[in-house]
Amino acid sequence: MTPSYSPWLVCLSIGVAVMVSFTSLRLACRVADSQGLASRIWLILGSISMGVGIWSMHFIGMLAFSIPITLRYDIDRTLLSLAVAILTSGFAITMASRASLGIRRHFLCSLVMGLGIVSMHYIGMSAILIFPAIAYNWPIVAASVLIAILASFAALWLTFNLRRTTHRLVWMARLGAAVIMGLAIAGMHYTGMAAARFQVGAICSGGVALDSQWLALVVSIATFSLLIITLVAGVFDSHMEMSARSHAHRLEKANSQLTFQATHDPLTNLPNRAQFLGALQSAIEGVDGKPSNTLLAVMLVDLDRFKIVNDSLGHSYGDAILKEASTRLRYLLRDGEMAARLGGDEFLMLIKTQDAKSVFNRANEVVLSLGKTYNVESIELHLAASVGITTYPFDRSTADVLISHADEAMYDAKHNGGNGIRFFVPGTTVFTVERLQLENDLRIAPQLGQLELHYQPQVDIRSGRIVGLEALARWQHPVHGRVPPDEFIPLAEASDLIVHIGRWILDAACKQLRLWHLEGFSDLSVAVNLSARQFRQPDLLAMIERTVASHGLQPRHIVIELTESVVMSDAHRSFDTLEKLHQLGFKVAVDDFGTGYSSMSYLKRLPINKLKVDRSFVSDLGASTKSDSIVKAIISLAHGLGMTVVAEGVETMAQRYLLDEFGCDQFQGYVFSRPRIAADIPDLLKAKPRPLQAFLEDSQVDELMRATF
Repeated sequence: MTPSYSPWLVCLSIGVAVMVSFTSLRLACRVADSQGLASRIWLILGSISMGVGIWSMHFIGMLAFSIPITLRYDIDRTLLSLAVAILTSGFAITMASRASLGIRRHFLCSLVMGLGIVSMHYIGMSAILIFPAIAYNWPIVAASVLIAILASFAALWLTFNLRRTTHRLVWMARLGAAVIMGLAIAGMHYTGMAAARFQVGAICSGGVALDSQWLALVVSIATFSLLIITLVAGVFDSHMEMSARSHAHRLEKANSQLTFQATHDPLTNLPNRAQFLGALQSAIEGVDGKPSNTLLAVMLVDLDRFKIVNDSLGHSYGDAILKEASTRLRYLLRDGEMAARLGGDEFLMLIKTQDAKSVFNRANEVVLSLGKTYNVESIELHLAASVGITTYPFDRSTADVLISHADEAMYDAKHNGGNGIRFFVPGTTVFTVERLQLENDLRIAPQLGQLELHYQPQVDIRSGRIVGLEALARWQHPVHGRVPPDEFIPLAEASDLIVHIGRWILDAACKQLRLWHLEGFSDLSVAVNLSARQFRQPDLLAMIERTVASHGLQPRHIVIELTESVVMSDAHRSFDTLEKLHQLGFKVAVDDFGTGYSSMSYLKRLPINKLKVDRSFVSDLGASTKSDSIVKAIISLAHGLGMTVVAEGVETMAQRYLLDEFGCDQFQGYVFSRPRIAADIPDLLKAKPRPLQAFLEDSQVDELMRATF
């Protein structure tokens, strides 16, 4: 029998082949770019779409074929050919999405794919129920197999190489490749069809007779719809992934900026004290971990007569001198050493040498360098330097204590006329009698009722409504009067005394909060600060949960505040503790944010509810572009991670206005209220909130900003 073909169905089958090829190129990209569950989902979806597309092309090609009898098909074998197409497509996409494709693997995969496509075709041909059976011209069959293998080889090469291309015109290359692949796939099919021989007088019986015209149209529409949906889904998913990557890049950039600002001095760009402490600690661990004759010298450098110049000529001259001094100190550094600005006119240096004589020579270089003339705006200025030194391991102290010892030695140099060098001698530092007595008094202060809590309101920045309170400890000493917190808190933190005081603060805050709840302020919450030593206590969670429950409160009523440095000092351990607090229902706030070092990879994982912007940034709002940028970045970062932002130390309405403009959520500071005793709080809570708009009219904003800044 002489067969014939429907021209429009042949063209339609080739169009399907091209569409399948173009879609497969996109799918290989999605599978390669995705990971985990998403990659497996795209592999399954791609296998089905590509398999159905290839099978549809062959099926339409068979429907395009006609002989003078009505062909009938075995549905089971037809579906089996579809399954082979899907499995072959899954194998092809998997291979094309691999990280590498060697020549040996390329040939082997091409062979498997080609045989899979050939199997799908001839299984589909065997689904034709005709007697006598179809005979084949075996040389042409061999040619169809060779075409399938070569087409698979080319398809794998094109798919693998084009998925790594990022040029903006890559779609044109993929379209051209799709045309080549589509013609190759169609060529294999019609070569295989040419190999078939139908006997004169053959008949078809059983199975299902199909209307080739309408069925081809339905199959084509369904296939094109599936491929287009898959293609659109891939493009959309790729767009979403690119957006996510772009957002991650912006977060990484913001993190980099925040990290630099948090670890470097803004004037000199030298590392700050926190960065220096980290480097010093690492150097100490290196010396302890590997026996050597390395000597670590910690130098604290102070510029003599700097205050006179700064006060008489102005801060611009002082800043110029500090920048020049930092440049000179950098020039004196060698590999593995560091210079940092401690603050004011004081600098820190970490020097690595082999003996004490070398330390002295290096310190003398510092004195000579900083003693040279400074030329600022055509004015010659002459300063000197006092250097205090301590060395490790002769002084076996912790990093922060080493700095303290170098500071003592530096002051000894200044007291002896300055412009000199002094070494700290271990064992010569002693606590004063007054300090020891103050520590003893602090130990019994809670029992004697000398400690009390003051509460500072945390306020919604726009509505003026009080949303919470922060509990702050105050000490009324019977002899010295009011002892500032920045004096007795460090004293307590130097020993285990801070743990006992911390427990007292939590208990007293919970007790007072319960009384306020009974007065009708049932939604009120209180924030309690935890020190680093408290945070490391093994019974911390049990203690907090027990204390809160004993006063009839719920965990949601207590906010646990931790400084940024405490959270990030041991991020893995912090994650476990904070996650347990979160599971118990407590809210967590990170205090003094921006003054330490936060890694985004950890920050986004930690169950943190609030970020508190440090007062050092708030105080410079409107007067410092850098502070404005940092505050904006912190707010944007926190909101991106789903956190509430609280600004500390807000003292003017202009600062509140700017914070509102930046999108800050809450604030606390003297502009609303100083920390108040417990008896004053109910009146504040009962007072009608005054929104920001009540203080500022649009016409007053510029005037207020000028008056403040």
